[in-house]
Amino acid sequence: MKYYSLNKKAANVSFKDAVIKGLAPDRGLYFPEQINPLPKAFFENIDSLSHSEIAFKAIQQFISPEIPTDVLKIIIEETLSFDFPVVEFNKNISTLELFHGPTMAFKDVGARFMARCLGYFNKNNNNEVTVLVATSGDTGAAVANGFLGVKNVKVVILYPSGKVSAIQEKQLTTLGQNISALEVKGTFDDCQAMVKTAFLDKKLTDMMQLTSANSINVARWLPQLFYFMFAYKRLYKKHKDLVFSVPSGNFGNVCAGMIAQQLGLPIKHFIASNNDNNVVTKYLSTALYKPKPSVQTISNAMDVGDPSNFIRIQELYKNNFETLKENLSSFSFSNEETKAAMLEIYNRYNYVADPHGAVGYLGCKAYLEKNPTAYCVFFETAHPTKFLDIVEAVVKKEQVLPPQIKSVMGKIKEATTIVTYEDLKHYLLNS
Repeated sequence: MKYYSLNKKAANVSFKDAVIKGLAPDRGLYFPEQINPLPKAFFENIDSLSHSEIAFKAIQQFISPEIPTDVLKIIIEETLSFDFPVVEFNKNISTLELFHGPTMAFKDVGARFMARCLGYFNKNNNNEVTVLVATSGDTGAAVANGFLGVKNVKVVILYPSGKVSAIQEKQLTTLGQNISALEVKGTFDDCQAMVKTAFLDKKLTDMMQLTSANSINVARWLPQLFYFMFAYKRLYKKHKDLVFSVPSGNFGNVCAGMIAQQLGLPIKHFIASNNDNNVVTKYLSTALYKPKPSVQTISNAMDVGDPSNFIRIQELYKNNFETLKENLSSFSFSNEETKAAMLEIYNRYNYVADPHGAVGYLGCKAYLEKNPTAYCVFFETAHPTKFLDIVEAVVKKEQVLPPQIKSVMGKIKEATTIVTYEDLKHYLLNS
């Protein structure tokens, strides 16, 4: 499989080069040249397959031939070493839990998959690769954990000061070894802009090999299509016309789901559930796409004002607004609406949701108002204890901390504060 830049001003590259480069030289995101649908029999008999078998069949065409079949199967087995339960709420709504990995967030899958791919590509290379990643909360922790101890790979994480939860900050600033954290006086969008600028800074790229572990990287983004297939496996015999409500920030999950749909997965519709960072919600109602500075909310992993992956979605639909709108709805919800949803979920279903999952639940309810026969699955993207203060204040009940969270609580934060891109550049050149 070859990958092309969405800016169409750079040479096509292999999967290996797309992973290592992260971003194309023309600042474009890489996108696969083709998407070949899987046989109908695959989906008709999907419940007879393990998660690893499903994942292998779904992603092989995007990786082959650069990672041998036997190696790819091992990478997938190691990536998917935890469960993805579906919890049914009522006759129209269920949730897919994506928080059972080591950092208790959905990004564990993409981070672990990418780390293993990069480790394979770099196994005979003595040159160090620097993974540069911006995070609004969960990405940094997942990437840090996934790449911890990987040979010849250094990870530098940029996160916005005061805009991630205390536990998220602990997870990305306490590992040490080959993991470094930079606390940015700004927003996630500022962090993301610095990362993209670094890739195009010739003074940096002449001296070091940079790559990204944000969902702009194909190896981080593509494995997210697995989630939709795992949910379908659990539900397709009981429920037709599956609709997915995805808490959306950088739009990697929704875009990956649309790739799964292109592969043949029978998905009726997608819902992009937004917080007050509602660029896409407004776009779908006005046809005007206007990125704006992000605002801080209690669902901080979605605090993105300029979602990188939306350009991939537009590419999938050949920039046809009407065709996209037929397959994607979007709703936006405030902090207060999110808290009310968390309380409703707890009181009605005895289920503790994190703020991001609650936004996804609200997306289901909004869609079902006009589509009452649909069956809607929302993603619960992070364990509620990652947002302990908010969750306990809403449900009025002390939460039991899982081992993954307990293990970081007493550790000492280590982070370097930066303000400008020049600060980042100086750090990279001198660290």
